[in-house]
Amino acid sequence: MKKVAFLGGGSFGTSLAILLANNGNKVSIYDRDINVVKDINENRRNDKYIKNLLIPHDVTAYNNIDLAIKDAEFIVLSVPSHVIRDISRQLKNKISKEVIIISIAKGIEEGTNLRLSEVIKEELPQNDIVILSGPSHAEEVSLNIPTTVVVSSENMDKAKIVQDLFMNPAFRVYTNEDLVGVEIGGAVKNIIALAAGVCDGLGYGDNTKAALMTRGMAEIVRIGLRLGGKAETFLGLTGMGDLIVTCTSIYSRNRRAGYLIGTGKTTDEAIKEVGMVVEGIKACRAFYELKEKLDVEMPITDILYKILFKDVDVKEAVSHLMEREKKSEIY
Repeated sequence: MKKVAFLGGGSFGTSLAILLANNGNKVSIYDRDINVVKDINENRRNDKYIKNLLIPHDVTAYNNIDLAIKDAEFIVLSVPSHVIRDISRQLKNKISKEVIIISIAKGIEEGTNLRLSEVIKEELPQNDIVILSGPSHAEEVSLNIPTTVVVSSENMDKAKIVQDLFMNPAFRVYTNEDLVGVEIGGAVKNIIALAAGVCDGLGYGDNTKAALMTRGMAEIVRIGLRLGGKAETFLGLTGMGDLIVTCTSIYSRNRRAGYLIGTGKTTDEAIKEVGMVVEGIKACRAFYELKEKLDVEMPITDILYKILFKDVDVKEAVSHLMEREKKSEIY
């Protein structure tokens, strides 16, 4: 039995906490919302984030981070990307260097353009960091629907330990040494999923979505290679796999937010209606700034940025995307 602490009681974190408890581990969850903590401890549920779950008694929730991380061998950062630095900073001088930090967030830090593993490393330089990513909606993980993900780290021995921690008959975990590619693929696909949702909201069909996902993959590869990732990673679970599920799933909050924007909602209205963090919106701003700095062509990201932040009309933006200068498909 291992002791695993989750910092953040959202839907994916809760689903993975249940998975690890069912794997025979002692699990704690820290959440700043006392109502979430009470719901978990008293009702064995977390209805704020994911309904109809039965949370095992081996999962205990805390409103105090120090109590949640006490004696933990693994700490899972199950918070949105923009909270990663703050939550990592809260762990300073509170954990030993033997504790393995696992991040399940997807994105890069706005302002610094650092990958999340780099952000964590700045705050917790003594600890090994493992990234867990892939096509894995919380709603399906919680139902033991077969799911496959990837773990990556600068220390692959630690990644293999995390692989063993999570593996079970319904949750298969691969390793991948390409940390850059794993992180970039998981971050950029959220932008493309937002754009896919916009197309759905406009009433466009399968032809449009197929084109968008294919050209979106080209953007993932282009920026990913420029940042040092490997092409084969983007054809795997954290690239193509994650792109497919996020662009098409009813559970995708990025696709849903894009759908609402496509039907005429403002960005703020869409965020409010989704009711949870929409990582693709933050990623779009961050990668727009990054692609400008690196002079990387990302036309979908460029157009979506103008829709989200420059109030460009959605149909006008799509027309502009379609009417760009003709070119070869192969970049």
